Amino acid sequence: MKLLGKTITLQKALPWLLIICGVIGLACALIIMYDKVELLKNPAFRPGCDLNPIISCGSVMESKQANVFGFPNPFLGIVGFSVVVTTGVAILAGAAKLKRWYWLGLQAGTIFGLCFIHWLFFQSVYHIGALCPYCMVVWAMTITLFWYVTLHNIQTGVIQLRGRLQQAAFFARRHHLDIVLLWFLVIAGLILKHFWYYYGQYL
Repeated sequence: MKLLGKTITLQKALPWLLIICGVIGLACALIIMYDKVELLKNPAFRPGCDLNPIISCGSVMESKQANVFGFPNPFLGIVGFSVVVTTGVAILAGAAKLKRWYWLGLQAGTIFGLCFIHWLFFQSVYHIGALCPYCMVVWAMTITLFWYVTLHNIQTGVIQLRGRLQQAAFFARRHHLDIVLLWFLVIAGLILKHFWYYYGQYL
């Protein structure tokens, strides 16, 4: 990958990606958890990100989808992003080469996170009808983590591909940033299309 005109290998960039995405995701999860606790203590409490009928963290937090596994969803983010940050720091600190099982575990975690945030996206947009800005940042961090952990695991042989899948992986490595940006644009486009009835009146 290239940054400021310089070529940086994925192996060198990955720990920084893990730390940056992990810290941002963890911060958002902690903010959501704080607001959730305040809302439980005081039903009249309104989070600072309740800006309008669409951008409304309170509406999302009060929904049944906010407690899918019987506890607030941010707990998953706090645990998951903490593991991600710890992994990035350990690599930078010169930890010995992590075992294949560890990378497979991290891969499984990012796959679970990816599926979960897309389900939450669908629920937020098409059922709850409201969006939480902090949640959307978590979505972006989770997608980024999944994408680059997957590319790393393919490149290092943790995940072994054959034939056309190998060719597809080569294409993905060459266009890694284009693909993830397109991913974000598709999500943004779906959100804008669904809520156009509200935002279109201001254009």
